[in-house]
Amino acid sequence: MKKAFRPLWAALSLLGLCLPSTEPLAAQPSQPDMSQYILTPKPAETPRINGARIFGVRPGSEFLYTIAATGRRPMTFAAEGLPKGLKLDARTGRITGRVKSPGEYVVRLTATNDLGSYDRTLRIVVGERIALTPPMGWNSWNCWGQSVSQERVLSSARAMVEKGLVNHGWSYINIDDGWQSRRGRNGAIQPNDKFPDMKALSEEIHGMGLKLGIYSSPWVGTYAGHIGSYADNAEGTYDWIEVGKFDEHYCISDPEGKYTAGMIYRHGSHSFVKADVAQWVEWGVDYLKYDWNPNNYYHVKEMYDALRETDRDVVFSISNAAPYADAPQWMEFTNCWRTTYDIRDTWDNMSHIGFSQDPWVAFNHPGSWADPDMLVVGMLGGAWGDLHYTKLTADEQYTHISLWSLLAAPLLIGCDMARLDDFTISLLTNDEVIDVNQDPLGLQAYPLWRDNDKVIYVKHLEDGAMAVGLFNRGAQEATMGISLNQLGLRGEQTVRDLWRQQDLTRITDRFETKVAPHGVVLVKFYPGNSRERQE
Repeated sequence: MKKAFRPLWAALSLLGLCLPSTEPLAAQPSQPDMSQYILTPKPAETPRINGARIFGVRPGSEFLYTIAATGRRPMTFAAEGLPKGLKLDARTGRITGRVKSPGEYVVRLTATNDLGSYDRTLRIVVGERIALTPPMGWNSWNCWGQSVSQERVLSSARAMVEKGLVNHGWSYINIDDGWQSRRGRNGAIQPNDKFPDMKALSEEIHGMGLKLGIYSSPWVGTYAGHIGSYADNAEGTYDWIEVGKFDEHYCISDPEGKYTAGMIYRHGSHSFVKADVAQWVEWGVDYLKYDWNPNNYYHVKEMYDALRETDRDVVFSISNAAPYADAPQWMEFTNCWRTTYDIRDTWDNMSHIGFSQDPWVAFNHPGSWADPDMLVVGMLGGAWGDLHYTKLTADEQYTHISLWSLLAAPLLIGCDMARLDDFTISLLTNDEVIDVNQDPLGLQAYPLWRDNDKVIYVKHLEDGAMAVGLFNRGAQEATMGISLNQLGLRGEQTVRDLWRQQDLTRITDRFETKVAPHGVVLVKFYPGNSRERQE
């Protein structure tokens, strides 16, 4: 890998600029008042069940599913038709246990409060595939970078619950690079002193109904200068440590300029993958980000096999810029694969990444998701410098979330969860937009129409409806439209504004609307074509 491709923060880290968790990143910046741009209506106080309508688990694996529901608390939950081995906590809405028998089980979920009740079905699929909808969660890198710590991770988990995101289907709390220390006697990487008790961290996160993710690399060292899952000798010691120096968190520093990328950005001769996986399973890890470049078949398959040998379902996500030529392998052996280098919170970068995902459309399906990287909304900084509010405008943020939802992309928040403002919360808790991302059919949207800076993406939904995103990439307002004939729809259709959650019009021919510069109009055409027998 060329050194120029290394993330900026990794380069700074290797010069001895790692930020310890005990020091603030910078004076806390103020946040702009974005409330005038909020489109998402506040959730009703009556119950509503949200999130994925399908959930995959392997036979015998530990099961954790939190029913996502909005509405006034207290609320009680019921589940009719749970397969043998599962039980529901009626107070928390958490379904736990283990299912041994493969099959598809249709469960009727009910949420009830003093204002009423709400029913919805959940399909539990016990088989070989997991991650049947794109993962939704948070990752530490774009906010905390190397200053990530156990307390900061817990702060993010608590905020996911307290600010209500857990009630909309958000579930993963993922630790990125910066948690690692030396190997233990068991051969596995152990946490540094910023993470005094990884098992307790996992248990506390699971106790909130959330799931824990972790980070590693098949190189001898990671991008940020911590040890990876390989070494040059059977003892797992590191000759390259002697060249550079390490800080108190076991991160390489190189003030004398002796470091070269070739020292650690490479695969060693001895694998510690099985030892690392055993440790992660013991901690209760649910998600792995495995990061290096170029991604290759051998090391992907090695990690896949090690994860599959356990009785724990771990979402396997590889990073970064996965080679397109190997797409069939990524589809078979990973749950998510990063299609790009690190995203930035600028229009040029975000839009370039988002609108360049079309080649992956043939490989995106339930259980395997092309990943255009994290969501750059809210307060960002850690990996890039001082904490700051995203540089994307309100319209650009609507484009960002709409496009990632249409693409069936993993949704991983990268901001400081504890400082979520009302506008960012509104972007991340619109259930009708999330439903587009989490649709059980699992199809990636395709650009059905283009004209210079204008493009219309269309995504088929399981119920026969179609999600349509009219995107204006230009600098001037544009009038855009699409006909039912272009969509292949027959009869009268209702056009629904998904961000505002309201029906706009009923049409038999064509829909037109004005689209702001760098903005989007995200709609759903329903009910779709009739599925009844035609005379």
